[in-house]
Amino acid sequence: VRLVESGGGLVQAGGSLRLSCAASGTPFSIKAMGWYRQAPGKQREVVATITGGGRTHYADSLKDRFTISRDNSKNTMYLQMNSLKPEDTAVYYCTANVGPDWYWGQGTQVTVSS
Repeated sequence: VRLVESGGGLVQAGGSLRLSCAASGTPFSIKAMGWYRQAPGKQREVVATITGGGRTHYADSLKDRFTISRDNSKNTMYLQMNSLKPEDTAVYYCTANVGPDWYWGQGTQVTVSS
């Protein structure tokens, strides 16, 4: 199973980015998926998760600005990030539950300048 994130980059505060996570090589259907992030010197934290049926969960501090979605026909998950703040700067990772295991992507850097 391979997960590849894309869509990160440098954006000014108040701007938007849309991250994508494309899954390939999945021998079984993908169950839950999620986005996590890790800022320098901090622990990795959950951003949002989504079940195979589309049920979503967000970190409380992010639910008003971020939207998670997925296209099961494309094995792809998205994260729409609006009104970005400098504190959103981090490496964003996607994860997917396939069979009994969880898999992780390599991460994509998001940098928000003030």
